[in-house]
Amino acid sequence: MSGFIDFIRKQGVIGLAIGFILGGAVSKLVSALVEDIINPIIGLALGKIGSLSNAILTIGPINILWGHFISVLIDFLIIALVVYYGFKALHLDKLDKKE
Repeated sequence: MSGFIDFIRKQGVIGLAIGFILGGAVSKLVSALVEDIINPIIGLALGKIGSLSNAILTIGPINILWGHFISVLIDFLIIALVVYYGFKALHLDKLDKKE
């Protein structure tokens, strides 16, 4: 049992778990920001859509949900920016470099 505890301490498993949990929380927060604030503003700017997620293009019998795709893309970009700038702010990019 002590070997397992040492492994967890040396490999930073607890930090990884905390990062995973916080990452999920940030993802939910950003999704809510995009869905509840950004999409209605963009939908309003585009006209009668109401919410960007509801925007569709109908071609014959199929519906292309382009609004939902744009919403997910905005969500991804915001999360990617948060991760990138958080990574830079914590100077984690310099951990692997040998100087």
